[in-house]
Amino acid sequence: MDHWRKLADSRWHTERLTGRRTECEELDRLVSTVRQSSESRVLVVHGEAGVGKSALLDYLADHAQGCQVVRVVGAQAEVDLAFAGLHQLCSSMLSHLDQLPPPQSEALRTAFGISTGPPPDRFLVGLAVLGLLSTAAESRPLVCLVDDAHCLDRETAQVMAFVARRLGAEPIALVFSTRMPGSDLESLPGLRVRGLTEADARKLLGLVLPGPMDEAVRDQIVSETRGNPLALLELPRGLSAAELAGGFGILGTAPLDGSIEESFRRRVKAVPRQSRTLLLLASADLTGDPGLVWRAAERLGIGPEASAPATETGLAEFGTRVRFRHPLARSAVYWSMDLYHRREAHRALADATDERTDPDRRAWHRAQAAPGPDAALAAELERLAGRARARGGLSAAAAFLRQAAVLTVAPEDRARRGLAAAEVAIHTGSFDEARELIAAAISSNLDDAQRATVDTMRAELAFMTSRGGDAPKLLLDAARRFKHVDPERARTTYADALVAAIFANRLAGAGGTVTDVARVVRSVPRNRRPSGSFDLLLHGTASGLHKGYAAGVPILRSALERFGGDLSSDEQLRLMYLACITAIRLWDDESWDRLSSRYVQLVRATGALSELPLALTARAHVLLFAGDLPAAASLIQEQRAVTEATGSGLTAYGAMWLAALRGDSHSAAPLIQATIEDAGRRGEGMGVIFAEGASALLNNGLGQFEEAVAAGVRATAYDKDPAALNWVLVELVEAAARCGETTIASDASQRIAEMADATGTDWALGARARAGALVSTGEAADLLYRESLTHLGKTRLRVDLARTQLLYGEWLRRERRRGEARERLHEAHTMFEDMGVAGFADRARRELRATGGPAPHRDRPGVTQRLTAQEAQIATLAHDGLSNREIATRLFISVHTVQYHLRKVFPKLGITSRSQLDRFTLDTRELLIGSS
Repeated sequence: MDHWRKLADSRWHTERLTGRRTECEELDRLVSTVRQSSESRVLVVHGEAGVGKSALLDYLADHAQGCQVVRVVGAQAEVDLAFAGLHQLCSSMLSHLDQLPPPQSEALRTAFGISTGPPPDRFLVGLAVLGLLSTAAESRPLVCLVDDAHCLDRETAQVMAFVARRLGAEPIALVFSTRMPGSDLESLPGLRVRGLTEADARKLLGLVLPGPMDEAVRDQIVSETRGNPLALLELPRGLSAAELAGGFGILGTAPLDGSIEESFRRRVKAVPRQSRTLLLLASADLTGDPGLVWRAAERLGIGPEASAPATETGLAEFGTRVRFRHPLARSAVYWSMDLYHRREAHRALADATDERTDPDRRAWHRAQAAPGPDAALAAELERLAGRARARGGLSAAAAFLRQAAVLTVAPEDRARRGLAAAEVAIHTGSFDEARELIAAAISSNLDDAQRATVDTMRAELAFMTSRGGDAPKLLLDAARRFKHVDPERARTTYADALVAAIFANRLAGAGGTVTDVARVVRSVPRNRRPSGSFDLLLHGTASGLHKGYAAGVPILRSALERFGGDLSSDEQLRLMYLACITAIRLWDDESWDRLSSRYVQLVRATGALSELPLALTARAHVLLFAGDLPAAASLIQEQRAVTEATGSGLTAYGAMWLAALRGDSHSAAPLIQATIEDAGRRGEGMGVIFAEGASALLNNGLGQFEEAVAAGVRATAYDKDPAALNWVLVELVEAAARCGETTIASDASQRIAEMADATGTDWALGARARAGALVSTGEAADLLYRESLTHLGKTRLRVDLARTQLLYGEWLRRERRRGEARERLHEAHTMFEDMGVAGFADRARRELRATGGPAPHRDRPGVTQRLTAQEAQIATLAHDGLSNREIATRLFISVHTVQYHLRKVFPKLGITSRSQLDRFTLDTRELLIGSS
């Protein structure tokens, strides 16, 4: 055994930590915190290949006394095998599955293939893993090490990033190692591992060299390896004394990674052929199962005697697990062998893999072994893609379909499989891959249905890659193609085109404006069930956009009355947001309230958590207009938690409008500006309207009417979709009337009146009367204010009712009817104070003072200390009667974290139990740290 073999143990342990005292101390502190304070810690250890990340994780594993340690190692060849890394992590904890809420345990069982069921929502899987880790950590602190995170399969990477963001008060350490933190990990605490200092590099080099070395050569190696420990350990290996003495052939011009791999390749070439093949089998198998490797070796005529030379290379260990010393070593072994031998290795591994217990991996090996097209194998891969999708493994499904397309000769089948792979790739966020697959597919002779599918996918890509203005036209083209080959899909695609056009608004591209799309949709023949809510929604919306607002009202009213009764849960989910915005466009607060509540219930019941941010936003807006700001704030906080946990890109519309209603310009102004910029970038004109509307609302509350007029004018400049402007027009008429901009105010008032005449709801009639009062004088104005109060008093819209009281009181003061003015202004002030609508409350207070009347402040129960945002949210949900488990599920945290925060909330509120929360209104704004 040569000098290098004698040093193997030291290289893999002590010497690998040379110069890493600071990093080791930080890891010691991390474990100590978890062990002593029972609080979670997350850390991303990152740096170039060979810099010592895995050595630091080894150190952490060895020094985590008193803790459970579980380890996941990512492998490049397993990136397409769904949940492969997650199974490594959780396999020792599956006995705790029954302790999870049933939806979570079922999701994880399906993901792991333990049981069958509908494809699990990946966020439910994330919640399940969070709960599993939390439960496992109850007995002893848990240290989870995720090595080579950049090589994890996509599903595991998403779930682990989700868990990292949601850990709270659990005694869990979660430590990743990766070369460069990706978007999933970049926001987490990090530890960058750099090359060794010159002194430490010299020390390490001295430990591994078998003899003396010229100082100039030593300096060259230290300089050109940039202190990379693996390079310092590996590059001199196998070089002759002359080469070491003179420095010949050490580094050359190859990149550092390439130089290290070349060192590994030299070792592979030096061993006998059968040992090389054994190493190849080990590199091609990612399970680390020595039994599988030896069964495959037996099929290739390789006996146990091949293991000794293979082990002596120091590249891999063959023990209870097969382990390569570094991913570059695995890569070097695999790619040093020619294509023929790599295929032979995969064929042997496929034959040695049990088809019943691991069909995915067996098929993957068979695909890698295929020398050319194979119809039977392609069909099997397509079938396994379906199985992967059923488990929620979309990345695996895309990989299987992509490989199936490669192995397919028949052009029509190849195109079908390629398009199916592209469709799945879009859902996984692999947009460049999707474009490549689409480009490959369209080179074939596609039929109309396939071309329509291509148009649909291009529209989805446009919408998801900040080109939302292109989506309506692409969806319209797709629907036209589907019309003759798949009428049912044509209908749903027309609906998608209509929604896309409404969202794009002024930013829609040529041929995709709301009028363009509506004109086409109106010409589409009705379904055989013309009275169904789907068709009524579709044709009512199109009629209103094409022929004028009034033309669509009766059809849409019927649609909302019937909505849901004739639709499955999936169909309801697909159409629910359109139904909610239709209720707003009809000024129908009753349907808006009913549908938004149903939306949230449906999402929670079906586990469609990717829909949850949108559903929560829709519901929060109802509550904001109803004046229930604490409940709205709770949903907005939940939406923020979901968005943070899932990485959803949904704009913070709810938070923006909440801040505007509160008159909080410090919070609202940056949200408004960010929304305008983001919506412009994404091609979502509706987002611009929302943001400018919030700006007008904010400034009206603060009494800054000129700024409100400017925002309202910008928002209403595009008039092709008047129904999209109803709440902005309300702001514009008020601001313009106060600024003396009579033409602008009268025009806005007239546009409100036209919609009110058509829809006839109390909300619309109340808004019409108030707008009319603002542009009227004398007795006419008086009567219109009273009419507005009557109509709005029949609705849920307490904010609008209070605003009419305020405007009426202001008008009465200017008419010198001070006693009546004080009565109206006092009522408005009380309502605004009760609702927490601070900007308008201050405006009412100023007006009251101008009449000579007092403006008393409301007394609230005191708190001994301010709560953090998460404490306030948990307290609010506990106050509403949710159990700890329900709160945990709602906020994407563990039950342990809920309990931890409630233990901190009670003394801050001066109480000792949940039942005492009833004495607080728990307006989140008043309990937050730093709030005034």
